[in-house]
Formats: sequence, C-alpha cells, structure tokens
Amino acid sequence: MSRCQAVARPLARQLRQSCAVRPFTTAAPRAAEAQEQAAAASREPSALDLDPTTVLPEFEAQLIKAGKMPIGSRRRRMAMRTTQNIPFEQLPYQAFQEARKILAADREDKLAKIKAELDKIAKLEAKDAADVKGGQKIKDVKLASLRREVERLKLLADANDPLVKKRFEDGLGDMNKPIYRALAEKKWRSYDYRLITQRIKQFNIVPDVLPKLEPTADVQLYFRQSKIAPGDIVNSQVSENAPRLRVQVFNKGERLVTVVVVDSDVPDIEGDSFTKRCHYLAANIPLSPTDTSLPLGKIVAEDQLAVPWMPAFSQKGAPYHRLGIYLLEQRAGDKVDVAALKELYAARDGFSLKSMRDKFGLAPFGFSLFRSVWDENTAAVMARHGIPGADVELRPTRVHSLKPPVKPRGWEAKRQGPKYRHLWKYTKRIKGISNAKGWIKRR
Repeated sequence: MSRCQAVARPLARQLRQSCAVRPFTTAAPRAAEAQEQAAAASREPSALDLDPTTVLPEFEAQLIKAGKMPIGSRRRRMAMRTTQNIPFEQLPYQAFQEARKILAADREDKLAKIKAELDKIAKLEAKDAADVKGGQKIKDVKLASLRREVERLKLLADANDPLVKKRFEDGLGDMNKPIYRALAEKKWRSYDYRLITQRIKQFNIVPDVLPKLEPTADVQLYFRQSKIAPGDIVNSQVSENAPRLRVQVFNKGERLVTVVVVDSDVPDIEGDSFTKRCHYLAANIPLSPTDTSLPLGKIVAEDQLAVPWMPAFSQKGAPYHRLGIYLLEQRAGDKVDVAALKELYAARDGFSLKSMRDKFGLAPFGFSLFRSVWDENTAAVMARHGIPGADVELRPTRVHSLKPPVKPRGWEAKRQGPKYRHLWKYTKRIKGISNAKGWIKRR
C-alpha cells in the first residue's frame, strides 16, 4: 500500500460516515416529496400558474396539454413570478441597477449636447442672412443640418433606456414620439421589409406594374381577421369581401393617401397576352402614425371611394393572378378629384397604375400582395357578383419549334438497318418506330 493511500483511508472512512447520516434510500423523504407533489397537483392553478411566462414546473404538463409552451427557463419564470409586483426600474438586480446608472450618465451627456445644438440654432436664427457667408441659402442649409443633429441626439438619448424598450415591446409605445417610431422602423426593416422587397422582385411587380417601388411603410393585410402573408394564395370565398389594412408609417404628421388594388394578370384572349384590371380605388384617406387601421369595406364617402371592391377571381386553366395593394401618398394638403377617378377608371379594364400616378402626382410608399387561383368557390362568387366567364376554361396553346428536325447521327445512325435489328432494343432513336414505349417485341 502506498503512503498516499494509507493517509487517505481514514479521511474516506470519515466522509462515508458523515454521508450516511442523510438517508438517501429510506422511504420517509420519498413519501414527503410525494405528498408535496400531490398537494401541488390538487391545488387549483392560479392565473400565474397558467401564464407561459410565470408557470411553475408542476403545472408545465397541464399548460403544454392545453396547447401553450412555457416561455424561457424555469429560473427566468420564477424570477418574473417573484418580481411582478416590483416596478421595472426597481428590480433588485445589481448588474441591472449599475447598468442603469451608466445609461443615465450617458443620457445626461446627450441632453447637454442637445442644449448646445439648440443654442447654436437660436444664435444662427437671430443672425441676419447678410452676415452669413453664402447668404440665406447657406443659412438654411446650416439650420437644417443642426436640426437633423438635434433629432439624432434625441434618438440616441432614449435608444438604450430599458423603460422605453420595455414599453415598446409591450405594445404601449406612443407613436407620436420619434424614439418609438424609430424602434418600430428598425423592427420592420429587420424582417418584414426584406420579405416584401423579396416578393416585389420574385413576382416581377417591378417593372410589370411600376418602374420603381421602394416601400417605406409597414402594410399588413387581413381577410376576415386572418393575417395574410405577402404572396399567399387566398380562397375566392375569403377574398369576396374587401380586406382590412394595418398601415404603420414612420414619419410624423398626418397625410392623405390613395389605395389601389390591381390585378396584374388578366388574360387577353384576343391579343394573346395579359392586361390589368382595377379591383378597388379610393383616395383622400387620412393616415398618421397613431391611426393605423384602414378597413377598405368601410370607406364609402363620395369624396373618397372611386371604384368599389370587386372580388378576386381567376378563370379555370389560367395561371395565378397577382393582386397588389398599392398605397400612394398625395401632395401635402392636396386632394384628388374623385369624380375624375370615377370617369377614368370606372370601366376597371386596361388600368395603368403608372399613368394614374403621373396624372395625379402620387408617390407610392406602401405595398402588399396576395394571389388568386381557380378553386371550388370561384364559380359561385362570380355568379353572385354578376361576373361573366365562369364557364370558360383556358387551355395552353402548343407552340411548335421552328428548328428543323435533327437527323440521326453517330452510333444509332450507322445501325438503323435490318442487319442490326438485334441492337434496336438498346436505342430509342430508331427511324420509324421507337422502342421507348416497348412497341418492338423481342423475337
């Protein structure tokens, strides 16, 4: 036996004796634990127990069975459960409170810079344009630059505030304030903006409908309270009634907008091509960062509605139809003549969004899209709204190649005679009859 083992043996004996004091295998603790679990199971779950963010471990199975998954780790859920009655800014976490002190000092620095910039603006405004090098033009340029810097510093002062971020994530942010509009735009550009620009490219909206389209507002589409992702195929019965739009703009102030719904894939049988049809047209609709709901079915005023909603449909055999929802901003303080819109586009067919944009001085800024195909409800929808063409089925016309037929060559061309009949089973290019479908029987 080594010296180390001899020295360690008494220590190991003491550890075994001390561990033996706690009975791991006796039945008493197991029974106590079972009683605690039974008591917890028999207790009626509270609202906190059924909340995915604060559920306890013993109620996880019940919550999952109800179709809800617990959110976060058990430690995080317990922390939120125990601190729900404490104000967010007073949470008893040392790192959190120390970080708040650093952010508060940074905010004070930004406020001091804002005050300095405002002083510069006041001095420059009070100065005569003749005393400024470059005159009134350079003075206006400097003032605009200073005001932009003030707006940037205002955003930086609140960008890292935990209370601002919590209020925004809880959906309680005031969109009249620049910081919440900036956070909303940042969130939109992280995914939804990329998705809608990808759909514009994928479905060739540019250049089929407009030569250029750069969305700057978040447009969400809803049919019957169901959100429709951009490019989804919508059943004809669902799209029979006008949808509701949720439009979030990110610049301050109210503006008037025009909403147009255009079908870009209307078959032109006589011209053997496709044309466009206007399914909806309304103008002079007020929109602001706080007023985001835009139900198209409730716009019925004479000075707003030009072309009422027409259900989306596609004839049997035709490819899918792209129905785009376009939002166009009107000139500041300028209303569109709805009577002129009715006179020009009441016929719906042959609609050109580019021509309308140029005639009325509109600027596209929002877009969404859904598709329509022939389904089991299309014929009934067309009959209810008096739309002809439900009994027409479109079939593709075969276009024959203009290239001359290719003569056999190579190995097959040399072995086409009766002398090589025993090799015909290995080829598919025999003059006259092919063996591709097994027409030549083996003899």
